[in-house]
Amino acid sequence: MSLLDRITSPDDLKKLQPEELTALAQECRQKIFSSVSENGGHLASNLGVVELTLALHYVYDFGPYPTGLDRLLFDVGHQAYTHKLITGRAAQFDKLRKKGSVGGFPSPLESPYDLFAVGHAGTAISTAVGMARGDAHKKRDSRVVALVGDASIVNGEHQQSPGRAGRLSRAGAHQLHLRRSQAHRQGRRRSSPQQRRQHD
Repeated sequence: MSLLDRITSPDDLKKLQPEELTALAQECRQKIFSSVSENGGHLASNLGVVELTLALHYVYDFGPYPTGLDRLLFDVGHQAYTHKLITGRAAQFDKLRKKGSVGGFPSPLESPYDLFAVGHAGTAISTAVGMARGDAHKKRDSRVVALVGDASIVNGEHQQSPGRAGRLSRAGAHQLHLRRSQAHRQGRRRSSPQQRRQHD
């Protein structure tokens, strides 16, 4: 059985040793390549964020909505293929973008791990700011991560969003994490929730 066959949720991912993540990343790449070759879709933009997506899921607690401690937002949505593979949809990936199977973009109707439907909207940062504000108001100890990539940062709404983030209270800003897919935070070791809070 392949490593990817053993992953039905991010909890399974967290059971892997850091050195196994390299092999899992290769399996994800192969699955994405074969599925896109057969069905069409976004290839390069997804191959470029495999390690980053695995690292984020390994470090943070992106559980299904509404029970997940942390939340992950994509912009652009078509970079979410690895996210879909490790959230219980790998078995359907051979029919990527086919009716009744895995879509090419995040969709809450498809999985509770997808927080909202998004394409090239430029909405991830402002949505993350809103979630961070709400979490701070509810005194919820969570992290909201906005993964922005594939030139989405040039959208006008993204240009305004850092100003909104800058006006967050200290508690709200502490909960908001922005990640650009070009940063490639590969190889970051998993830490406990307590260690993550100290690191933040």
